[in-house]
Amino acid sequence: MEQCLLQVALDTPLHTVFDYRWQPATPDEPMPAIGQLVVVPFGRREAVGVVVGHAAQTDLQADKIKDVIAVRHQLPPMSAHWLALCGFAADYYQRPLGEVMLPGLPKNLRALTTVALDKALKALGRLAAPKKSKARRKTRTEAEAIPSAVAELVPPDAPDPLHLGEAPALNPAQQQAVDAIAGAKDFAPLLLYGVTGSGKTEVYLQAAAAILRRAADEAAASQAAPVDPAVAPAQILVLVPEINLTPQLEGNIRARFPHLNVVALHSGLAEGERARNWLAAHLGQAHIVLGTRLAILSSLPALKLIVIDEEHDPSYKQQEGLRYSARDLAVWRAHQLGIPVVLGSATPSLETWHHAQAGRYRRLELRQRAAQQAVLPTVKVIDMERDKPVDGLTAGLIAAVRKRLEQGEQSLLFLNRRGYAPVLACDACGWISNCMRCDAFMVVHRPERRLRCHHCSLELAIPRACPTCGNVDLQPLGRGTQRVEEGLQAIFPGARVLRIDADSTRLKGSAQSAFDSVHRGEVDILVGTQMVAKGHDFKKLTLVGVLNPDTALFSHDYRASERLFAQLMQVAGRAGRAGLSADGSSGEVLIQTRYPHHPLYQAVMRHDYDGFAGELLEERRQAHFPPFMYQALLRAEARELDTALAFLKQAATLLEAPAITINEPIPMTLMRVANVERAQLLVECPSRPALQGFLKQWLAALRQLKTRARWSLEVDPVDI
Repeated sequence: MEQCLLQVALDTPLHTVFDYRWQPATPDEPMPAIGQLVVVPFGRREAVGVVVGHAAQTDLQADKIKDVIAVRHQLPPMSAHWLALCGFAADYYQRPLGEVMLPGLPKNLRALTTVALDKALKALGRLAAPKKSKARRKTRTEAEAIPSAVAELVPPDAPDPLHLGEAPALNPAQQQAVDAIAGAKDFAPLLLYGVTGSGKTEVYLQAAAAILRRAADEAAASQAAPVDPAVAPAQILVLVPEINLTPQLEGNIRARFPHLNVVALHSGLAEGERARNWLAAHLGQAHIVLGTRLAILSSLPALKLIVIDEEHDPSYKQQEGLRYSARDLAVWRAHQLGIPVVLGSATPSLETWHHAQAGRYRRLELRQRAAQQAVLPTVKVIDMERDKPVDGLTAGLIAAVRKRLEQGEQSLLFLNRRGYAPVLACDACGWISNCMRCDAFMVVHRPERRLRCHHCSLELAIPRACPTCGNVDLQPLGRGTQRVEEGLQAIFPGARVLRIDADSTRLKGSAQSAFDSVHRGEVDILVGTQMVAKGHDFKKLTLVGVLNPDTALFSHDYRASERLFAQLMQVAGRAGRAGLSADGSSGEVLIQTRYPHHPLYQAVMRHDYDGFAGELLEERRQAHFPPFMYQALLRAEARELDTALAFLKQAATLLEAPAITINEPIPMTLMRVANVERAQLLVECPSRPALQGFLKQWLAALRQLKTRARWSLEVDPVDI
């Protein structure tokens, strides 16, 4: 075979693909397919890239064209659907194609040597033995060592892989939802709007079972080719917003599908495990893939259903590099493949709710809790002007916790602020623990005797005296989860108090160990941040206390009220999920606030998401905010704020277009982080296509500007 030119996408900030010459190492070596991984020289280094095209000619001079170093023939190429998904993401989010494709692959697949890749393939039964030869070019002989079917993975006498574990009976609303999902024959965006504890997970599981069974029956009935027992007839992708939500859901899935290959994909996995799981998905061996947002970019050749649990969660939006929304890409991918996508939530995002109201999404409702005798908890507010808190806790909340202790039930105190106290202060001279590198306070972490900045990670020892005046009487101001934990241990010395937050769960496996302790009933009082607010099914928990939620009521961020309402509804949903309390009452939620009559708290007390969402949508409509307006945010950062602002001011004058609004550049709310000054420029348009067209031209002009500022563009920003 003669040489040819390959177009290769690389993980670089350059908006282009690169031409390389490929020459076969042996006469029968196959030409690299589109979607194949290759190793190529790039500058003074070598890099792994993805073949995205075959070029007939190139603008480069012959002596400038470099040769492909190696081809990963042992790995099947990425599918056309996966390439199209990455192409859409790159185009929509205005990023280079390689920056979409390569970071989504496990590091072991992007390694320059094949040892880790071959080891992962061998573990999956797809390679006879790992090759540790120093020769980097792969031949067809090695490629042929990959069997297309691995019968030994599934013994002849193996049970029906779709034999299900015990499944509870569905109520009529759940059954209607399952039928709607499983019965979809084409693209179908479905909003599963269910109150907390309404059994959304059970709907996911039974809909997945129906789709897997149908695909298996269709494959068995087909005369086109024999069924490969090592390949899943259909694949299900389930997305969750946070890593700590995967173990419980994964356990439920494995219990329901004991003979199916279920894999997890998230950044908390060891690289070897992540590579094996990704390859199992890519090779079609994984039936169900459970993952966080990065899993949406995984290769799934037989994908038939996508589930997005807690679809409202802002964690689905990536905040670095490719700033994509996994939820939005999931909807696009479902449309691309013509399959159903389920967006589940008790508090849907306003964008999703708006789509449902407009008829673009079908709404499936679960208005009642699934467990017998389980009803929604009673929500009350405690007026902190009347019931003055002592050490952050009101008498009413303390009495409620004591009652639950006496009944042998669990309580959860929710405070979305970790650490011991937000700031350390000197009453004598007014000194406060400001971070020297950021416009933020250094948080007191008393158990470690450290001051820690939660933005730049700077750590200092807690001073023994005021650095300014020498006063030794320094006082922590405010409360974080560590201080609440300490206070509860003093009030209830016999109670088992456990704190779960980002500080207490730093070690791998510590979060799951902590949650297991709660599930086993080894904890009486749980103190936690948003880590404990959603997704967890604590059977013995009957009381939720919410501390210090008022700060979100006065945020400059127009999304703050939406997020606070969702947060309160989610954490309230942890109470009373298994049924009535020992005294015959439903679960109870107590919110400590200085604004008990605020409309947001009143809506939470009524469990009235519909009414609250309707009011917020009308406010957004009148203010011309999303979802009635489309936005992009240009950020700039430099050592001096003037440098960043000067770049943004110049950017604002580069291009004009109808219906495009370019706002004035302003410093970011947190202006300085790690000694870098930051500013931003908001661009708005009522038409998504018009905004996309403008951004393409604008970015081309921005790349021509000379500036010392570093800049980035985010499409559909969630934090402004």
